[in-house]
Amino acid sequence: MLAFGLLIGFGAWMLIGAWRCFFRVDEGHVAVLTRFGAAIGGERPRTYGPGLHRKLPWDRPIVVSMMEQTLELSGQTGGRTAMASDGTVLRIDSILRYRPIESELARFLFEMRAPIEHITHLFTCLLRNTIANFGPVAGETSEADPLDRGGAYAVIRRQRHRLNTEIEQMAREHIGDRYGVRFSAVDMTDILPPDELADALNAVIHARTDAEAHYFRAEADCRQRVLGAERGIAIATRRAEAIETEIRTLGAALAGLAADGTLEDYVERRRAEVLSESRTLYLKDGR
Repeated sequence: MLAFGLLIGFGAWMLIGAWRCFFRVDEGHVAVLTRFGAAIGGERPRTYGPGLHRKLPWDRPIVVSMMEQTLELSGQTGGRTAMASDGTVLRIDSILRYRPIESELARFLFEMRAPIEHITHLFTCLLRNTIANFGPVAGETSEADPLDRGGAYAVIRRQRHRLNTEIEQMAREHIGDRYGVRFSAVDMTDILPPDELADALNAVIHARTDAEAHYFRAEADCRQRVLGAERGIAIATRRAEAIETEIRTLGAALAGLAADGTLEDYVERRRAEVLSESRTLYLKDGR
């Protein structure tokens, strides 16, 4: 019975040992083996691609994803604050996209205790330095929009693409491949001013919207009045032309009567017709 138990224990130990002699790597990942705390291969450790691999029972695999990864620095806790050139404190929300370099995994895994945290703090320093030294391009004017006059936040808001490009270039130059990662992109998702500045900008925008609304309503009312005046002038002109035509026609008729010598008879007959239709007649004393 004892021999049977020992045989079962030995078999279980063999199965556990055999299981510990293999490790699996998923697609999109690589693994590095360490033996008693040291990487196998020294400064350029050997990497294992996707699949099933053998190892010694006391070897420990470290699996690293080689797919593009994102480091989100946004929100109330993750967002970074930076002081602009005029002293305005801005909150920057950004996303870092990076990918580990297989040939530099030793730096990424063994030269830093917390590589992601280290890169995050280094990027924060680069971000603050870029924001502090960011200014308008020489010769740039911003008189077209009152909201864009002066102020570091206005310059950053107007030149956001240039700022994003400068931060990305600085991150690639200063971080580069020294930490075993390569940056794919740095996305500036949002740049938020202080609450007081945001309230002031909102008030200015609201005032501008109200002014534009009043202006457009006044312009529409003026146009309506102008159209009404033009229509009134056109009607008065037509009436004057009709009266002029009537006077000219009547004058031509009277001139014809005068030429025929019947104008006095026509006037007397018209006077008799008018007097016959009147109820009261006032005569002027000729004395």
